[in-house]
Amino acid sequence: MKKQFIRNSAKLNKKIFSVLSFILFFGFVLLAPSTSFAQVDHPYSVEKLSDIGTNRDFVVGPGKAELEVNPGESRVYPIQVTNRMGETKTFKIEVEDFTGSNNSEQTVVLLGDERGPYSLKDYLSVSAYEFTLRSGERATIPVTVSIPIDEEPGGRYGSVIVSTVSTKADLEEGSAGSAIISRIGVLFFVKIPGGVEQAGVLKEFRTKAGKKIFGQNEIDFEISFENTGSIHLNPYGELRIKNWLGKEVGNEIIDPWFAMPDSLRFREISWGRSFLMGMYKAEVSINRGYGDAGGIIDQDSFTFFVIPWKLIVGLLGSIIALILIVRFFLSKFELKKKV
Repeated sequence: MKKQFIRNSAKLNKKIFSVLSFILFFGFVLLAPSTSFAQVDHPYSVEKLSDIGTNRDFVVGPGKAELEVNPGESRVYPIQVTNRMGETKTFKIEVEDFTGSNNSEQTVVLLGDERGPYSLKDYLSVSAYEFTLRSGERATIPVTVSIPIDEEPGGRYGSVIVSTVSTKADLEEGSAGSAIISRIGVLFFVKIPGGVEQAGVLKEFRTKAGKKIFGQNEIDFEISFENTGSIHLNPYGELRIKNWLGKEVGNEIIDPWFAMPDSLRFREISWGRSFLMGMYKAEVSINRGYGDAGGIIDQDSFTFFVIPWKLIVGLLGSIIALILIVRFFLSKFELKKKV
């Protein structure tokens, strides 16, 4: 009786162990976060293109990728590399963070091995970090963005840099052969949804270098937008030009451009007509790129003057020349009269 009880107990324990193992296995599968694409095979593809020409360069696109990825999820975004160098080349891919810039001449700053304040580099992976293309071939490379389950909401920013190393001898026959490195990047803007802080404002609107008097018919305007939030913004807007009578004589749509967190982003807009003269008023309306009911709009304006000096000097010169010619002929006529 005791032996039978022991045997039954052993069978019961075995069944319980099997059931628990089954539950634990499927619980792990169901509750585990989405599989990181860094561990999934997404091979790149190569296609032969026709009639692309030989431009001694390579093309990487698109220039910008904007994604929204939830914590614990992954998304795949393909980039393309086209070899137009006229010869077979080996390409290398690197991943770097980038930040915004307060320099009007520099849109973003690539950080190399450094980690940015909104780092994405550890969450980016590609299927091939080195590949070879013949001239006229295009590779499509899957880039995977994998966000950990415990990542905080906000913006994350990284870049996928494609480069090739050539020698001057490849580009110029008979040169010394020192290395030239060409690097082209795709910027990744990733939003992790949740309680993000969106804040920005139109900081300044003016003409280039702050000029108010112009002698030409082409005017360059500058806009500076400050992002003080924790995620990038895409402001956009409209520029209107009115003459001294208040009549609108010009209108330019300002397409969306990105502004990184904790940085200033500058935008230049050129406007002109075949003939301008007098006083004008420039008005700008910038939508910050966030907010309900059409967003939050900042407005600014100033007056400027266009004085076509060359035309005025030319007219004055013509008038003076005409006066001198008339006086010359009058003096000749009077001289003949006296004779």
